[in-house]
Amino acid sequence: MTVILLNLIAFALLLAVLVKLHKQQKSLSTRVFTGLGLGVAFGAALQALYGADGAITRETINYINIVGSGYVSLLKMIIMPLITVSIIGAILKVKDSGSLGKISSLNIGILLATTAASALIGVLVSNLFGLSAQDIVQGAREMARGAALEQRLGSVEDLSLADMIISFFPQNPFADLAGSRPTSTIAVVIFSALVGIAGVTLSRTQPELGERFERFMDVAQKLVRTLVRMIIGLTPYGILALMSKVVAGSNVSEILELANFVAASYVGLGAILVMHLVLIGLVGMSPIQYLKKVLPVLTFAFTSRSSAATIPLNIDSQMKNLGNDPASANFSASFGATMGQNGCAGLYPAMLAVMIAPTIGINPLDLGFIATLVAVVTVSSFGIAGVGGGATFAALIVLSALDMPVALAGLLISIEPLIDMGRTAVNVSGSMTAGTLTSRLTGGQDKSIFDHHEVVKQETANA
Repeated sequence: MTVILLNLIAFALLLAVLVKLHKQQKSLSTRVFTGLGLGVAFGAALQALYGADGAITRETINYINIVGSGYVSLLKMIIMPLITVSIIGAILKVKDSGSLGKISSLNIGILLATTAASALIGVLVSNLFGLSAQDIVQGAREMARGAALEQRLGSVEDLSLADMIISFFPQNPFADLAGSRPTSTIAVVIFSALVGIAGVTLSRTQPELGERFERFMDVAQKLVRTLVRMIIGLTPYGILALMSKVVAGSNVSEILELANFVAASYVGLGAILVMHLVLIGLVGMSPIQYLKKVLPVLTFAFTSRSSAATIPLNIDSQMKNLGNDPASANFSASFGATMGQNGCAGLYPAMLAVMIAPTIGINPLDLGFIATLVAVVTVSSFGIAGVGGGATFAALIVLSALDMPVALAGLLISIEPLIDMGRTAVNVSGSMTAGTLTSRLTGGQDKSIFDHHEVVKQETANA
């Protein structure tokens, strides 16, 4: 117990370093990356001293995780209130349901198009690295995971595209605000949009009541955004704890055994990120400037492995640092966390399918197979929210649609957390790209916010 106490004292000293940087008014980005570096160093030290599976490491991480999981929980707490007030407020300001339809359609279209492109990248890197499920040795954990996936397949096989779309509609808005369903986020988006449209109608028919409602929503927006800024200010501490946990618990030997797949995955994820930056450049924005502004958000997504928990940071950064209009920012962050995920629903299932194809006599370079795979991945990515579970369910849907053995997806269980970090960051990058492109194309972006980096940096530092 004494050793664990000493470890926690060391962790507290690292937190104190971040507190000192905050008092020195260092920018949020500086504090975030400092937290990331300290977390990597502290996690590596724990693993070197006590081992990844050591009792001392596990017990220390349990206490450190209070900070990391607590921060993630606070972010999840404000997701639904933030989406609700932001979308209603945005519609009240726009007062145009036609613009709302255009914004949502553009966001969904961009998410699906980039997911299709991500699937093609997955096919390319898998063939380039010569990945095959035949080369992976199945251990006890892999076999158990494969059996579990086969059992869960039943919940996926009976789910049609129509069922997925139906699940998006809100039945009980209070239950959806509590996040009771995998599709609750989209349901809240639809509910908020309907309330916003009703508010616009009220302003036209009964101006006095409409004005009161607008004042109420204005206060609600300011209150929730103040709460968001308070919680976002805790990001460096959360990242320190989350990164410490990830590094301390990583099994280096298992990672090395599947190093080829890890390398191929990150090459593919890097290619998708480059694709996002190219799209940003095509609409007349500086890709480098853009990357600098979104990097803190992607860093949190990388360490937390949660697209949903990143929604508040995503929306806040799009509005404050990129100048995106509230509607585009909210729609892209909300949709991007539940559909069209470039990493989890695009790249990963495509790579698995290419790996498994040779085991059942399919040529992974066959153009017919590739075309079918990309089509299935794209359609499936639209309905991932209908079943929940991210990359695992995306893989189940794609493999079952192609009549491939889903148990082989369990072969990668030992490196799943490591890959999932990069996938989540790319998912969030895809949603931010969709929001930025939509805002730019619809004329909703405030270009002065994006162009004047120093002003935004000072605001962020004081947040």
